[in-house]
Amino acid sequence: MLSITDPIPPPLSRTGRVLLALILGLILGAASLAVFVHHATTGVWDRIATKVTGRPLAIDISQPTVVSRIQRLERLETVTYTMDKVVEGDRSSDILPDFLVGDKLLLLVHGEAIAGVDLSQLKSSDVVINGKSIAVHLPPAQIFVTALDDSQTRVYSRSTGWFVQADPNLESEVRAKAEQDLRNSALTAGILSTAQKNADATITKLLLTFGFNQAQVD
Repeated sequence: MLSITDPIPPPLSRTGRVLLALILGLILGAASLAVFVHHATTGVWDRIATKVTGRPLAIDISQPTVVSRIQRLERLETVTYTMDKVVEGDRSSDILPDFLVGDKLLLLVHGEAIAGVDLSQLKSSDVVINGKSIAVHLPPAQIFVTALDDSQTRVYSRSTGWFVQADPNLESEVRAKAEQDLRNSALTAGILSTAQKNADATITKLLLTFGFNQAQVD
């Protein structure tokens, strides 16, 4: 009886084994580099990844700046609150786990709120002069600016699921929420009361330097 068997491939030569090992090493090295570059987004690891990939940041500011509005300001800024906070934003599914479709960002926030009084709201009836005495009723204090300090606000960590891409709008949304929260925190801490007291003291001192013997500011 005749039998047909598959031919046994000859064993790899020494050169073939070395070449195969080299190819596998290159593939594993490229995969490791890709993982490293993807996750190295902060600190010294980010700088190392930038050197390795050879893709330094280039910013072009040669385009002309267009001034769209010029406004005269009559604001008396009397207090600044500087605040730090950790804000987390995430998109998750009610069905699938985060490691598959989640997108989570942790933002270290540094910002400030500036408050004072807007002297453009001062009316003539708010100022009463009687000889060497003057009484001034100031407009109510308000928050002029709530802003994040971009130089000290940064993404601490970002994790994205296997089946989704990082949402490009998530960081902007978290920043906007952080600004609103800083404003609310400043209000809770009494920034308007402090701003009003400082404004009263500043205007009182200013009026006394103008020669008034008595100045009442509220």
